[in-house]
Amino acid sequence: MISFTVRVELHDATRADYNLLHTLMGDQGFKRTITSGDGITYELPEAEYDYSGDVTKADVLARAKKAADSTEKKYAVLITQSNGRTWVGLNKV
Repeated sequence: MISFTVRVELHDATRADYNLLHTLMGDQGFKRTITSGDGITYELPEAEYDYSGDVTKADVLARAKKAADSTEKKYAVLITQSNGRTWVGLNKV
C-alpha cells in the first residue's frame, strides 16, 4: 500500500468549516492520525490527513477535492506521496 500526507487549507474558514471538512475527509477514507512503526498512534496537525491505499496521487487528490468542494469554501490541497515519514511533537491518541 502507498501512504500519502494530505494538507487541505480552507480559505476564510471558521472552526465549523474545518469540523465539516474533517467529517467529509473521513467519509473519503482519510484519517487525522498516523501510526508509528512501533504501533503508537498520533494526531496529525490541523488540516493534515493520512491516506493509504493502492491508488495514485491523482486519485487521492480527487477524493480530497470532493470533500473540500462540499464545504463550499475556496481551498488549497497538497498531496505528498510518502517514501517514509518521521516526526516529533505530535500528540499521542
